[in-house]
Order: sequence, then structure tokens, then C-alpha cells
Amino acid sequence: MKALLLTNEYPPNVYGGAGVHVEYLSRELAKLIDVEVRCFGEQHDDNPSLTVHGTTVDSARFENADPRIKPVLNALAHGVDFNIKPSGADVVHCHTWYAHFGGIAAKLAYGIPLVITAHSLEPLRPWKREQLGGGYDFSSWIEKTALEMADAVIAVSKETRTDILNHFNVDPAKIEMIYNGIDTTQYHKVTTQDCFRKYGIDPNKPFVLFVGRITRQKGIVHLVNAVQYMDPACQVVLCAGAPDTKEIAEEMQAAVAAARKVRDGIVWIEEMVSKETAIELYSHATVFCCPSIYEPFGIINLEAMACETPVVASAVGGIKEVVVHGETGLLVPVEQLQVAPFEPVDPEKFSVDLAEAVNSLIADPALCKRMGAASRARAVETFSWTAIAEQTAELYKRLKKD
Repeated sequence: MKALLLTNEYPPNVYGGAGVHVEYLSRELAKLIDVEVRCFGEQHDDNPSLTVHGTTVDSARFENADPRIKPVLNALAHGVDFNIKPSGADVVHCHTWYAHFGGIAAKLAYGIPLVITAHSLEPLRPWKREQLGGGYDFSSWIEKTALEMADAVIAVSKETRTDILNHFNVDPAKIEMIYNGIDTTQYHKVTTQDCFRKYGIDPNKPFVLFVGRITRQKGIVHLVNAVQYMDPACQVVLCAGAPDTKEIAEEMQAAVAAARKVRDGIVWIEEMVSKETAIELYSHATVFCCPSIYEPFGIINLEAMACETPVVASAVGGIKEVVVHGETGLLVPVEQLQVAPFEPVDPEKFSVDLAEAVNSLIADPALCKRMGAASRARAVETFSWTAIAEQTAELYKRLKKD
């Protein structure tokens, strides 16, 4: 059995949850079957059961294109390149719409089953039009075409399964629910504080932490607007970079500037930090906050939980299946608009509610410690990459048999 994994992100070029997923899934799958990863970039690795081949395309060809559709043209070009050399794989498995065209071509040209993991869904990310313009219609078409012709679709949460059925014509029997996972041998509480001096974090004061990209999906601006309501004795560390658009970057800058006029102790790390730095931050944070307005799963919460940090998160999507309210953290209800862009009906109330949940944990160190221990236990017991790889390999084998 050999699986071909197609992806945009793969180490060292990882900026989101899908890249984290492919990194660990491929590693664990390679202990069970042969795996080849084809990705965007210049990566190259030839291990006995895990080979990695990055591809680059000549972006000069897109010089005269609308800047917003260049990512779509780039993805299509990679999809073609992914298929030039036959892989000899028994199944092709795609991650995010960037790789879907390559999977469609592999299924049709080489006659192998197509598996799609739904890390997120374009109909539920309407703000992507700000980034892609008409390219959003194209990415939506690619995603719809791939999902509806796939031999199997992996939903990363029960909520994602429901969203797939609501927005696409997919046979329910073809949908497999397999959670994302966490490597708890790598993500665990550490005592080092090497990054604190570099970023100006006071190790003697509690802090609430955010880690993620600057995008509407992650709700980062709502969190910044909540800072004014948080306990002033608590620092706020925003590890936030890679803005989707110039507009969201400007909104973030304005929101942080306004918050800093109200209170001190706001640390904004404007970069995507290394894994080691993130683990240090998770390990020492009093509370991790995830204010997403759309989240099919939310690996970021698992990373914090594995480092024994309680989570305050919006009660949306797959987050509700990861964070156990009152046990591993607190879930903040959010009434959302039922049509695009799915923002909170009352953004101010959402920000106040986030702050109140954070404040309740900051005020109770004993509760934080209990929730942190429960978070670690849940990460270890429920979200092992070993089990996830076994379920995925079994799915491959069923498809090959069929």
C-alpha cells in the first residue's frame, strides 16, 4: 500500500493547522505504509517509507495577472506539476483546496481513489473574497468539484461532517470522521523561558495568550477589543502574524493601538514563531484564548492543552469537541449572523464575554491548575496521532479493496 499526499504546506513551510496535520499524519502513516508527499516548495527527502518532493513553479508567468487570483493560478500550476511523474500510489489524499486540482487530475489520469480531508470549507469562509477576489469563486468551485467526486471525505469533527452535508452533494456513506491530533511527546509543559526577555514578557505576571494568523476566521480583532475589559494585572501576549490582507493588517494595528491607550501589558509578537517558542509560551500562559468565528477543529487549542494550559474559546465548530466546558477550559457562546460573513451579531458582547471568561480563570489559580491537568490528560487519551494514522490507513485499504 502506498499513499500520495498532496499539500500546499509542509515543513518548513507551515503556517496553519493543515500543514501541522500533514506533517504529523505523514510521519505516523509512514510507520504503517509507504507514503509520498508532494508539496509547494523546495523540500526533498528520501526516507525508506516517507519521501517528500517539493515543487516550485515559474511565478513570472503570472506577472500580468490580477494579484488576487495569482494564488489560484499558482495552485493550478502546482496541481499539474504534481502529476507529471507517476507516483505508483494506490490512493491520492489531498489537503486544502490548493492541492485539490492535483488530486482530481491524479484520480482521473491514474485511476486511483481520491481522499479529501476537509480542514475548512470555502462556503463558510466568505471573507476570503477580500484576499482572492474572483479567485474565491474559483477556489470554491475546485473544492466543490473535488469533494463531490472524492471516493472518501475525511471530516475532522462531527460539526464539519454536518457542514459538508449541508453545503455539498456528498454521499453520507463516503464521509469518515477522523479527528486531528497532537504529538504529546513534543508538546508538553516546559520550564524554560528563553523567549521572555526577547519579547518583553514579564515572567512574574500572569498572561493570556493568543497564537495564530491575523485572519477574520481566527477572530483576533474581537480578542484585542476584549483586552480593555480584562484584569489589568494580567498581560496579554498576541503571537499573531501573516495577515491575510492589507485591510485586516490595518484593522489589527488600529485595534492594538486603541487597546494600548487604555492599558499596559500588551505584547504583540508580529511573527509566526518557532515550535519551540510556541511551546514555551503555551507552557507559561495562565490562559490560552481562541476567539475563532469559524473553526472546523482547532489544533491550536490541543497544542495549548497538551502544555497544561486551560483554554477560553468561542463555542463554534469543532472547538466544542476539543475543549470540555468547565473541565479543560471555558466555552464562550457566540450568536452569529446566519449569512456571510458569519460575524457575531453583537461583537461588543462577544468581546465582553471573552474577557469575563478569561478574568474568571485568572482570578482562580487553583482552577487553572486543575483544568491544565485535565487538558493534558484529554490530549494524551483522545487525540493520539498513532490512532489517527491507523484509522486513515484502514480507510485507504478499504478503498483499494473496493
